[in-house]
Amino acid sequence: MEKEKLYELKAKASQLKPIINVGKNGINESLIAEVKKQLKSNHIIKIKLLKSCREGQNTAQIAEELSAATNSQLIEIRGNTLVLYR
Repeated sequence: MEKEKLYELKAKASQLKPIINVGKNGINESLIAEVKKQLKSNHIIKIKLLKSCREGQNTAQIAEELSAATNSQLIEIRGNTLVLYR
């Protein structure tokens, strides 16, 4: 992805509120379906990872797994929040 497009998406994402919270159930089929649905309607979404979902994994691992499962592009990880784009 070009740098200008990436900067534009990060700027747009900074104004978003997290649409989805990932909790103790972690990444499962219903979460993936919901993320795909939100990506289809919004194209860019912000996801918050709660402490209970990160047992044994770090945020980057979860973000990559979620990105691969939904055929989306990981734009940014900031703390426990990640931004996906399709």
